[in-house]
Amino acid sequence: MHMNNCRQYLRVLNRCAKVLCRRYKSTRPEAAAATAVNNGQINLDLFKPGSALHGYTVQEVVPVPELHLTAVMLTHDRTGAKHFHVARDDTNNVFSVAFRTTPMDSTGVPHILEHTTLCGSEKFPVRDPFFKMLNRSMSTFMNAFTASDWTMYPFSTQNEQDFQNLLSIYLDAVFKPRLRELDFCQEGWRLEHEITDDPSSPIVFKGVVFNEMKGVFSNPQHLFCEAVQNHLMPSHTYSVVSGGDPIHIPDLTWSHLKDFHASHYHPSNSRFYTYGDMSLEHHLKAINEGYLQHFNKIDPKTEVPSEPRWSEMREARITCRPDPMAPDPEKQTTVAVNYLLGDITDTFEAFTLNIVCHLLVHGEKSPFYQSLLEANIGSDYSPVIGYNGYTKESSFSVGLQNIAETDVDKVCNIVETTLDDVIKNGFDEKAIEGVLHRIELGQKHQSANFGFNIGMSIVCSWNHNGDPIEVLQINKHVTRLKQCLEDNPRFLQDKLQQYLKSNKHTLTVTMTPDEQFEAKSQEEEQNKLSYLVSQLSESDKEEIYKKGLELAKVQMAEEDLSCLPTLRVADIDKDVIRVHTDIESADGVPVQLCEQPTNGVTYFRAVVDTQSIPADLRPFLKLFTNVVTSMGAGGLNFKDLAQEIELKTGGMSASNIISDNHSNLDIYEQGILFSSHCLDQNIEAMFNLWGQIFNSLDLSDMNRLTTLVRMCSADMAGSIADQGHALAMTHAASYLSPSGQLKEQLSGMTQVMFMKTIAEMEDLTPIVGKLKLIAQHVLNKNNIRCALNAGASTIDNALKESNSFLQTLPGDCARSAPPILEPFSPSPCSVQYELPFSVNYMARVVRTVPYTHEHFAPLRILSRLMSAKYLHREIREKGGAYGGGAGGGSPGSFSFYSYRDPNSMLTLERFDKSVQWAKEGGYKEQDIEEAKLSVFQQLDKPVSPGDQGMTPFLSGIDDDMRQTHRDQLFSTDKQQIQFVAEKYLSNGAESATAFLGPANETTAASSTWTIKKDH
Repeated sequence: MHMNNCRQYLRVLNRCAKVLCRRYKSTRPEAAAATAVNNGQINLDLFKPGSALHGYTVQEVVPVPELHLTAVMLTHDRTGAKHFHVARDDTNNVFSVAFRTTPMDSTGVPHILEHTTLCGSEKFPVRDPFFKMLNRSMSTFMNAFTASDWTMYPFSTQNEQDFQNLLSIYLDAVFKPRLRELDFCQEGWRLEHEITDDPSSPIVFKGVVFNEMKGVFSNPQHLFCEAVQNHLMPSHTYSVVSGGDPIHIPDLTWSHLKDFHASHYHPSNSRFYTYGDMSLEHHLKAINEGYLQHFNKIDPKTEVPSEPRWSEMREARITCRPDPMAPDPEKQTTVAVNYLLGDITDTFEAFTLNIVCHLLVHGEKSPFYQSLLEANIGSDYSPVIGYNGYTKESSFSVGLQNIAETDVDKVCNIVETTLDDVIKNGFDEKAIEGVLHRIELGQKHQSANFGFNIGMSIVCSWNHNGDPIEVLQINKHVTRLKQCLEDNPRFLQDKLQQYLKSNKHTLTVTMTPDEQFEAKSQEEEQNKLSYLVSQLSESDKEEIYKKGLELAKVQMAEEDLSCLPTLRVADIDKDVIRVHTDIESADGVPVQLCEQPTNGVTYFRAVVDTQSIPADLRPFLKLFTNVVTSMGAGGLNFKDLAQEIELKTGGMSASNIISDNHSNLDIYEQGILFSSHCLDQNIEAMFNLWGQIFNSLDLSDMNRLTTLVRMCSADMAGSIADQGHALAMTHAASYLSPSGQLKEQLSGMTQVMFMKTIAEMEDLTPIVGKLKLIAQHVLNKNNIRCALNAGASTIDNALKESNSFLQTLPGDCARSAPPILEPFSPSPCSVQYELPFSVNYMARVVRTVPYTHEHFAPLRILSRLMSAKYLHREIREKGGAYGGGAGGGSPGSFSFYSYRDPNSMLTLERFDKSVQWAKEGGYKEQDIEEAKLSVFQQLDKPVSPGDQGMTPFLSGIDDDMRQTHRDQLFSTDKQQIQFVAEKYLSNGAESATAFLGPANETTAASSTWTIKKDH
């Protein structure tokens, strides 16, 4: 997986995780238990600065009480490898190993190496042990990431044996990969006949990463972010595309890939991270004895130098394909002003700059929000926005997208004048208070993947020899910042002057649409292909043909997987973990109470039934949920309301929910989910804010509404290239069930086009009328139910305050009528959304059964079986798509999909063949066992305290239903799997097909396909 740093995927979350109940039978040895952590502490007799253990020397042992953990820093004596351990009373244990990877070209060598590394190793010589372990493990996370200057291989699991299994796979993969040429060809790029076994068919480019990156660069936002980084830091590794530029990927050779591994994947260039309650001693012993002790220390020479500073500001211009969803074709330009800041290893300075940049752009009262977004020059901030601390030196970016090209200078001038104003007048004191509140709440708010988040938060600084312990010591930085502000009230303004106003290392990037962009890109690729083919001799072409057949043979070969470790279904608890909840009444409204160790945070949800909303208003429900907590209320304008939300809560949001009935596909619940959380001392304030929104929502600010509409439309349009497979599945499902119809209307391509239409309107007065009518239907207590998750000492007070809130609402607590059963007739069809992409997003959806049906369990297992044992090979390995598979986890439907796929009709044929494969039953009991493990892996992922009890609250699926379904999963056998494949997926099945992709000769020539254009 390639991570585009400019998109800011990583964030320092600073969250606490709950102490999770272990789901699986412990296999931990008693000796290991003796050195296990205890409440975030470690055995100081073994781990103290200067002590030696298993080839390591302990450097530091530091408690971090604000995060309830103890941090241990170690160095491997023989190789110099760094190891950072976070000891914490959390059963969701994490491992990762990261390497500093600094390419000097855009062939994508670190990205392709990441893929190829996972294609087999000395100890596990099978084709793709990584993907196969997805079905042999109960991991809570497994993946690999390539960033601009590092590559990381992380996993997490709650099971001791599983941890050891995955550790062996990961260590052997990175230090002893096979790196076979055929794997390089499959994962990276190759020349091959379009039809592999037909030498008369044209020779084309194939390869997983090649097609993945074509998909990435189909999104203009990714293009823009990459351009900012490449031009802002042009002297070294950041000037190239670490993920690979499709036009340069064919320049990469197998030999270069192996050389890059030898120079970069060495322990001396590594950073190991472990987290959780398992034995650090055991981890160190396994890593040292299995691998590190066999290496000697080297100088990897991967240091990234500081960027030479410019003496003059610079500009860069790029082009992109026009956006078919742009409301105004004349406003498709993007511009951003970008400043290179300081070294991220200066932790306090980075912390300070992060806060300064946050204050500049975040929130409705922030200076740039007011000067840029409220001006309605563009639809939203530029794709790269705010502080970026993911390269050796951080940067700050601010700008707008979807502006007229003639407004570029206007935007740049606004940036300058806004900075001048802030430097002169400073920041609002309440804004600073809001940031500090967010930090405090962030430390207490608990997530189920806390350990993984910690690892991601430290990797960038640590990669450049920063101190990861300092990154975690948030309280120390907050205290120092407060002292700096007390000593110098202009402290933050001085930082603005130093890093932004007086900074000559400033780059303005402008991106404009080019109608010929796609054609030029295709021509450039074709010219590259033609040149390479022209250099081939007849013997070369014969070799390409033979190699293509050889790769296909290897892909189809039956493998002996006995070398791979695995858990067994017998290791999994037979019973669900039951979550105790109570139902109380607050002013006549049912309130679900779930007492949990929430660490001083209270969580509130409310679901309001929207069944009574007239059909003509339903398309506006998505917009309503986007604006209801973002306009004015209770006498506060939207800026003041937003500030109060920032000061008192962790955010207040609304979203549409559509929940299929657990027993009938033609019945579903539709509603709006209101959510928020806060520190316990702010419960009253949080409910007061909800009271103002429900009782006195103000939709009169037309300028604000225009801004929100444009932002919403731009966000939806920008997500198409990244979420195309999900949009395709949603659209196909809309022809098969009444809930599917509504989901498409509210979150599918239909909604994307609908929002585009609204964004094109010059006068939104009619829209305000629609939103007010929706408010009348939902902002009352007639059809509402609530849920509270809080600690034992707080939950009674939370109930009392929710009662006070509900007493202020209009309505008589009348319960909504039972859902109306409207017989639905599925209408199978085939639809293409024709979009100017270079890849396809394919989907086929089949109507099946609800959650409580006895066949839902075998269908769910079948989906994992087909994905792992058939579709992965056919769609990814052979077809070259970045991803593909089957999804059976959603009651009522069974989905086939592919993602960033160079094929279209061929993939649909593979969907059909997978059904035949399933019916024939050419799979083993071990395959079924692995498919079951994959399903339980999803079912048994840890749940944070704030989310406990949400399954019955939101879906109506109670613990007894979950237990019945679990029992059915355990008892599913091969005969049942073949039966449901025949019954639900064979010819005559109620199915629909949809895909997003470029113009297609087959669909265009067929009367059975409906083509929907992008306009």
